[in-house]
Amino acid sequence: MNVITQIHAEIDELSELRVELWNSLSQGRDPAVVEQIKTLDAKLEELWAEQRAVRARIRFGERDEIVRRARAEERLERAA
Repeated sequence: MNVITQIHAEIDELSELRVELWNSLSQGRDPAVVEQIKTLDAKLEELWAEQRAVRARIRFGERDEIVRRARAEERLERAA
């Protein structure tokens, strides 16, 4: 769970920075700020995806183990 906490803390920090950038952008268009926001958005998307992957791994197990179980179940269904 520590990894999820770290990821969530980083998401919070970047989200706060993004709010500040949007506020500065509301006072006038600045291409540098627009680029920073795009970069932050991409990083936030990566972090959310990573958090989802970690949660799935915690809940369901490692991917290789899931595939192994699914194949075993499939063989049992075909044999029945």
